[in-house]
Parts: sequence; structure tokens; C-alpha cells
Amino acid sequence: MDKLYAMEDAQRILQLAIAQETESGELSRQQLLEIAEELNISPATLKTAEQEWQIMKGQAEDHRLFQQQRRQKLQSQLVRYGIVISFLVLIDAVTVGGTVLGHLGFSLYVALFWGLGLSLKAWRTLQTSGERYDRDLNKWRRKRTVQQTLNGVVNRFLGSA
Repeated sequence: MDKLYAMEDAQRILQLAIAQETESGELSRQQLLEIAEELNISPATLKTAEQEWQIMKGQAEDHRLFQQQRRQKLQSQLVRYGIVISFLVLIDAVTVGGTVLGHLGFSLYVALFWGLGLSLKAWRTLQTSGERYDRDLNKWRRKRTVQQTLNGVVNRFLGSA
């Protein structure tokens, strides 16, 4: 009796076998077509799969860039928080005339409330799935598309001038 494999297992086995057969770890388009033909996969099906793969690869790159931008923005907000709170604590210490630990006035409240807001922002930044994440990602994609379109128009305008 023939052994049966789950689709994921068969894909992984084939990936490993193909990787072992290729010396550089890369396949040419012609090699890909030959492998598909040996597996009775039509060129049209291969082309459709290749297009889907390109879309998935682009989406993965979008996710990576979006997360990178969100982390950079959070990092700059944390640095700003540290600078401003340090300055406020220093002002509190100078105006009260006591020790920093003895009398923390308004700087403590600013630090707590701003820190709470930053904590929530950090939580949102670390979330990489869910409805809100998808909404934020789509908003970022639209904004980036508009920006790229405007850059293209400006470049064409400046190039023809």
C-alpha cells in the first residue's frame, strides 16, 4: 500500500529534495518549469501560483516595513519621554529645593499619565494581528501609495522641466 502524506508534509519534502538537488540553492525559471512538468503541473497553474507567491511576498514585506516603522516611532517617543520627564524632575527638584526623592510634584503625574499612554502605544505596536492591526496596516498602505504616487508626479514634473 502506498504511503500517504499530508499536503504540508509533501510540500516540505519536495522543498528539501529540490534544495538538495540545486547547488546554489536557487532555481532558474526553466528549471522550475521542468520540475512542474515532471509533477504534471501545467504552465498556467505554475504561473498563477507564481503570481500568488509574488503577492504574498509583497504582503510580507509590507508587514515587515510597517512593523519597522511602528517600532522606530515608538522608540523615538520613548526617548522623548525620557528626556522630558528627566527635565521635569530636575525642575521639580530645583523649585522645591529639596531632594528629588523627597518631593516629586507635577512631574510624577506627568510621568504616570504619559507613561500609561506610552504603555498602551507599546502594547499596540507589539500586536501584529487582529482587526485594529489590519486597519492600521491598510491605512499605512494607502498613505504610502498616495505618497509614492505624489513622488512619481513630482519627479515627472521636475524631469520634464
